[in-house]
Amino acid sequence: MLAKDKLGARGEAFAARYLEQAGLRIVDRNWRCPSGEIDLVAVEGTTLVIVEVKTRSSENFGHPLEAITTAKLERLYLLASRWARAHRLRFSGLRVDAVSILDDGSGRPVIEHLRGVL
Repeated sequence: MLAKDKLGARGEAFAARYLEQAGLRIVDRNWRCPSGEIDLVAVEGTTLVIVEVKTRSSENFGHPLEAITTAKLERLYLLASRWARAHRLRFSGLRVDAVSILDDGSGRPVIEHLRGVL
């Protein structure tokens, strides 16, 4: 596994634990279909929450959340409906969240959670 992939996997694990501690229930990880991939799928009450996780070891190339473009958000909303359809589930609400992880490996990572990214 490449160092970048290890960092990403570690970041997703940190994000999942953080979200679970915040009261969300993680129901799927790294779900893929021909249209793309969802990092984490969670449920909060009756709301389906699609979570994009961005992990970096530094801000040398910008903040992790700067990598989430409008096109990426549009794709995440499309993927959310495909995930729900594939699992034959319905929810009263849908939300896309973003979690940034800054992890230089020297201590606890810095985690930032944005709810309802538009």
